[in-house]
Amino acid sequence: MLLLLANMFSLRLPIPLEKTLITSLPKTSTTYSAYSGMTRFQVCHRYLSNSITKRGTSVVAFQDEADGEIFVDEDFLEVDPLPVELQPELMPKHVAVIMDGNGRWAKMKGLPTSAGHVAGTQSFKRIVKLCYGWGIKVLTVFAFSMDNWIRPKVETEFLLNLFERSILSQVEECKRKGIQISVIGDTSKLPKSLKSMIANAEETTKENPKFQLILAVSYSGKYDVVQACKSVAKKVQDGLLHLEEINENIIEKELETNCTEFPYPDLLIRTSGELRVSNFLLWQLAYTEFFFNQKLWPDFGKDEFVEALSSFQNRQRRYGGRH
Repeated sequence: MLLLLANMFSLRLPIPLEKTLITSLPKTSTTYSAYSGMTRFQVCHRYLSNSITKRGTSVVAFQDEADGEIFVDEDFLEVDPLPVELQPELMPKHVAVIMDGNGRWAKMKGLPTSAGHVAGTQSFKRIVKLCYGWGIKVLTVFAFSMDNWIRPKVETEFLLNLFERSILSQVEECKRKGIQISVIGDTSKLPKSLKSMIANAEETTKENPKFQLILAVSYSGKYDVVQACKSVAKKVQDGLLHLEEINENIIEKELETNCTEFPYPDLLIRTSGELRVSNFLLWQLAYTEFFFNQKLWPDFGKDEFVEALSSFQNRQRRYGGRH
């Protein structure tokens, strides 16, 4: 994606942790322990001094107890050309992603769970960048499941805080870049400030034509179907619809993915080696092609995404028929 996307997806947000260094680590033998005990400026100087000259080698996030803020930075110097093994005419219009493995990634590195979520934002930015640059029209990411509310309060609050601050910093850049932001899910449990920010982001970017980013927050596939059925039942009750008129098309128009021209993902990607859809887009995935990858989400990058797209382009989609 264009250079300005580096600014578009940078974050500064409060984080309720003690003084901690968080890093997704460069593709070298460097380890987290090498930075323990260093000050914010020492870390930034040592770790980021190489990143400005060596594209794609480093991402660093550092939280300082004194100022209570975290800074995340990553190099995005140019639009990546479409790899030769991919055919532009066979690119999926809609890609959905279950971003799984942030917690396990952090645990493996001896870091707090929140560090995994921060590192996961870097993979998210990479995928947005690639989709935007390679002509994919819609990207839907499972940002926060309705089932995740049972997790520890400190983790859910951190995730929602991260989400809110991200939206706040991205809206104007999305508007300039032609990116439409849509949010699906049961927002009734979300903080008022987050709900207000979502409404503003959707309104501000609703006319953007180039690319649509759908964020599934407090989302459940079962809930989506239930709320659609309730909406249809209300129309029957109000005399706007007759029982015999109800069909698949009627239901589909009431699903939350009615916010997009392409409501059915062509490709679903799930990371971390799990082989399930976890209550995500249950109706919409009826004829979606699945791709499962062993990498934990923070380690999922361009090569893995190309592998997923290449796999998709080599499949025959028959929708129940025969070629």
